[in-house]
Amino acid sequence: MIIGILKETGNENRVALLPGEVSVLKKMGIEILVEQNVGERAFAFDKDYQTAGAVTADRKEIISKSALLLSINPPLTDDINSFKEGQVLCSVLNPVENKAWLEKARMRNLTVFALDLVPRTTRAQSMDILSSMATVSGYKAVLEAASMLPRFFPMFMSAAGTIKPAKVLILGAGVAGLQAIAISRKLGAIVEVFDVRAAVKEEVKSLGGKFIEVVGSKEDVAAGGYAVEQTDVFKKKQQDLIQQRAIASDVVIATAQIPGKKAPILLLKETVSYMKPGSVIIDLAASSGGNCELTENGKNIVINGVNIIGKSDYPSDMPTDASKMFGCNVINFLKIMVDKDGNLVLNMTDEIINGTAAVHNKEYISQRIRQMLNIK
Repeated sequence: MIIGILKETGNENRVALLPGEVSVLKKMGIEILVEQNVGERAFAFDKDYQTAGAVTADRKEIISKSALLLSINPPLTDDINSFKEGQVLCSVLNPVENKAWLEKARMRNLTVFALDLVPRTTRAQSMDILSSMATVSGYKAVLEAASMLPRFFPMFMSAAGTIKPAKVLILGAGVAGLQAIAISRKLGAIVEVFDVRAAVKEEVKSLGGKFIEVVGSKEDVAAGGYAVEQTDVFKKKQQDLIQQRAIASDVVIATAQIPGKKAPILLLKETVSYMKPGSVIIDLAASSGGNCELTENGKNIVINGVNIIGKSDYPSDMPTDASKMFGCNVINFLKIMVDKDGNLVLNMTDEIINGTAAVHNKEYISQRIRQMLNIK
C-alpha cells in the first residue's frame, strides 16, 4: 500500500507525519510518498524524509498513486475532484464547519476518517489527536499570557518589597485546561478553575488549582467525557460566579467547548468592562465562537485596557513537537487498519474505525457525525 502525505495550505505549519514516523510505517511494509517541502515549516526537510525511506513527489502524483492520504486539515475542495473513488483520507475534519466539503467527498465515494472524532475510550487513548493538540494549546496559552501581562506570575520577595503572585482563572478543565493549570502553577500563579463536570475536581486539585463549583450542573455519561449543554438557570449562576472571579483575576484562559456546537459564552462584555486594565484573556475556543462575548477569532483586541486574544491554532506555533505528537497518534490509528502485509483493511465493525469514519460507500457512518449534522 502507498500512503501519501500532503502539504498543508494557508498558515498551518504542522505536517501529518515527520520523518521519524515515516520510518515506522516503512517497517510495517508501507510505501510513503510526500509532497515536496511537505515538512519545511515544521523544520523537517525533503532529505530527512528521503533518508527515512519516503519518496518526494508533486501533489498530483501523490493523489493519483496513494491508497490513503494524510493531512492535518482537509485538502482544498478542488483536490476532491482529483481523488479516485474509494480513496481514503485521514485528517482533522471539524465536520460542522466543513459540512459542504464532507458532502462533496461523500458524493465522490471517498472514505474520510475524521481524526477529531476518535472515540475517547481507553483503547483509543493513544490515537486521541484532540488531547495531544490541546496539551500544546494549554501550554502555549499560559506562556503567551505571561509574556503579555504587565506583571510577574510568581510571588517575589526582595529589598524592593513583595510582589504578589498573579491570579489565573481557567474556564474548562479538559486537557487544555489541565495543562494550563500545570504551567500556571509552575510559573507561580494562583489558579482557580471552573468546569461543569464535577468529575474533574480531583484532577484540578492534584495540579494545585482551586476548583470553583457551581451547584446544579448537568452531566451525561454518553458524552464521552465532554461537557454538555447546561440549563438556563445553571448558566445564570455560572456567569454570576465567573464574573466575580474574573474581575479579581489577572489572566483568564478560556477552553470550554461542546463538540459540534457553538462554544458557550462564559465571559460577558459586562464582565470584561470590570476587569483590571492590563488583564489578559486567552480564548482557545475562538474558532467555535469563543467563550468571551467579545472574542474575535484570529485577532488580538484591546477593550478598556484588557487584552483579548482569540486563538485556537496554537499547535501550529509549535510545529515540531505538535507534528510529532500528531504523527504518533496517526501511527497508532493506522495500526488497527493495516494488516501484517501492509495492506489496508477497513473493519467497520471496529468501534474506533466506525466511530472515526465520517463517510464510507457514500454513507455517513459515525453516529456522532450524524448527530452533529442532524442526519437521520
